Amino acid sequence: MPYKRVCAFCGREIEPGTGKMYVTRDGRVYYFCSSKCQKNMLKLGRIPRKIRWTEAYRKEKTVRLHLLQRRGNEGKNTGIAKA
Repeated sequence: MPYKRVCAFCGREIEPGTGKMYVTRDGRVYYFCSSKCQKNMLKLGRIPRKIRWTEAYRKEKTVRLHLLQRRGNEGKNTGIAKA
């Protein structure tokens, strides 16, 4: 049974029988769900973490928000506890 692959740029699952497989000269294999993802990665050289519609961006955003929230709470927790 064929299994689903993950797009190298946006991180979405690719249904069997769809998408593109790109092999570089050094033997690395990239799977793309659309020509949009392929162009963004190979032709335009964009970084998935900086493009809003990718899974990598969403994952980094949650981590970044968690860190900011934690930093904001550090200042509030300092001080003497009231009885």
